[in-house]
Amino acid sequence: MARGWFLPVAVLLGLIFLYSPIVSLVVFSFNDSRLVTVWGGFSTRWYGALFNDAQILGAAWISLKVAFFSACLATVFGTLGAFVLVRFDRFWGRLLLMAMLTAPLVMPEVITGLSLLLMFVATENLFNSFSWTSGLFPSRGVITVVIAHTTFCAAFVAVIAQSRLRDMDESLEEAARDLGAGPVRVFFDITIPVITPALISGWLLAFTLSLDDLVIASFVSGPGASTLPMVIFSKVRLGVSPDVNALATIIIAIVSVAVIAAGLLMRRASRQRLH
Repeated sequence: MARGWFLPVAVLLGLIFLYSPIVSLVVFSFNDSRLVTVWGGFSTRWYGALFNDAQILGAAWISLKVAFFSACLATVFGTLGAFVLVRFDRFWGRLLLMAMLTAPLVMPEVITGLSLLLMFVATENLFNSFSWTSGLFPSRGVITVVIAHTTFCAAFVAVIAQSRLRDMDESLEEAARDLGAGPVRVFFDITIPVITPALISGWLLAFTLSLDDLVIASFVSGPGASTLPMVIFSKVRLGVSPDVNALATIIIAIVSVAVIAAGLLMRRASRQRLH
């Protein structure tokens, strides 16, 4: 009897704890008042103000570009690193490679951002010290943010790819080699298609981590390369404005539609497999 009412109540309290702040944020995004905690009537004025804010729109575009390229590069490097660690048991430097791939998972973002900043500054000074390489290394901006996010996100992609590669049936690759396929063709024709779901998951995770990052981007970005989290954080420090609520509501709506669409596609695929 106790279990009969306890579980529904616990689930309800958990959902309220998790989603009540999100619901209040969405509700107050339609507030007519400038005060985010005082209801002044229903209005969509802050959505219009948001789309007229060139700073936020520019930062959102920069964040999307950085997240896309960082996710693509992190997927490539993370997959290659995972493949080497899983398929080759013994080689010189294996322990160092494993440590380099897993270090960003446990390293505080402040340390990661600071170390990358020092590396970028030292590399730029080294390039500028020679006349024939002066100006070749890009100063802090979008490119350095992409490099930093790629370094950070590749570790997460590698973990996902490693788990899928370990569970993969290696007889498929052996059969392809017996039929005369070379290592490169086996990798692209057999291995990559089999682990594609894991690669998609890793890409989405890397995209989300890059889009959400604030600490690392604050260290390695430069003038004209402020990402969306940096702009929002600067606005929040001066006081939360209702247009930030509108922006958050739009992001929540996009994520919700994507999750629902992915769930429907997965359900449809499972039904097709059953039939």
